[in-house]
Amino acid sequence: MSIAKWAGIAAMVAMAACASAPQANEGDWKLLGERTVNKTVDHDQIAVTAAEGNFHRIALRVKGAPVDFEQVTVHFRNGEDQVVNMREEIAAGGETRAIDLEGKDRVIQTVTFNYQTDKETGPRAVVELWGKS
Repeated sequence: MSIAKWAGIAAMVAMAACASAPQANEGDWKLLGERTVNKTVDHDQIAVTAAEGNFHRIALRVKGAPVDFEQVTVHFRNGEDQVVNMREEIAAGGETRAIDLEGKDRVIQTVTFNYQTDKETGPRAVVELWGKS
């Protein structure tokens, strides 16, 4: 097989691995919210209103178009924040690494993320926020 064919196979395997959402890997991941990002804005926020509870990890999943995450800030109900410098581009269909949340009272109120997208062409990206108890 040629190198191009091997590269294509490797890319398909990688996409299949990324296609499995965090909830498929472990049973207690929950979708906490989602946001369609605006191509002209460089930050957005997801309010966590539907799912109450303590979470020990979060992950962001991207649909529709790639998103280049710069920073994610988790705002907790107790007034504390956790800032995570990402500097990572996530392809459409991909997800960030699982982010461990520090401390004990980890009830998430909102998650703010700073990002860049392709402002010229293509569809808008949707960012999903997943939490693991």
